[in-house]
Amino acid sequence: MLEAINLSKKYSGHNALSNLKLTVGQGEVFCLLGANGAGKTTTINLFMNFIQPSSGHVKVNGLDASAQPQDTKKHLAYIPENLSLYGNLTGLENLQFFAGLGGEKPDKSSAENLLQSVGLQSDAVHKRVSQYSKGMRQKVGIAIAKAKQADNLLLDEPTSGLDPQASNDFAQLLQEMRQNNVAILMATHDLFRAKESGTHIGIMKAGKLIHSLDSDEITLTELEHLYLETMKSESHAEVNH
Repeated sequence: MLEAINLSKKYSGHNALSNLKLTVGQGEVFCLLGANGAGKTTTINLFMNFIQPSSGHVKVNGLDASAQPQDTKKHLAYIPENLSLYGNLTGLENLQFFAGLGGEKPDKSSAENLLQSVGLQSDAVHKRVSQYSKGMRQKVGIAIAKAKQADNLLLDEPTSGLDPQASNDFAQLLQEMRQNNVAILMATHDLFRAKESGTHIGIMKAGKLIHSLDSDEITLTELEHLYLETMKSESHAEVNH
């Protein structure tokens, strides 16, 4: 449902992304690991059509994101590291507003149920978002994605800055969406969450996907070792499966 085909992005001669090939199917969670500047956020931005590729293609449900940007966005939900919500509006009002932009505005009762289904406490639903923790904001983001009924979810460092409980809650929500056949592509620094939540793990360096593997093929200790060795290596070899 999400596909990168020989995808590259250059900025003033610098290769931010080089010949990326990956596919994320229904019910799969593909976690991209890598240091800052590895190309993870560039990949997410290309799928969202925030930037245009220098070469290659992004496909969402078989549609080319560059050629059919509005059509592809109907099938996408996006949660960045710092979710931009309106602080002077309540969680319920934010949900109704942003879901409405996608043509799926829920009524008050449905919105309340959605927010509670993602673990937002009932007494927080009608509080202003300016009073929310980051974990609470991320739950509103998941509720917006669920309201939109998007087939695909893009996440850019969604657990950064979350405490362990909030991070665990977020991981459980991802598993629920995965069980509903949502395709999820997540950029993250969190090796533990990548191993626990991902069905597939990619390790990126200097714009290249160096390793791509199934998460059940590797232990957390082995993943940590492979990641650290990759970060130390000067080699920019093509992807290893």
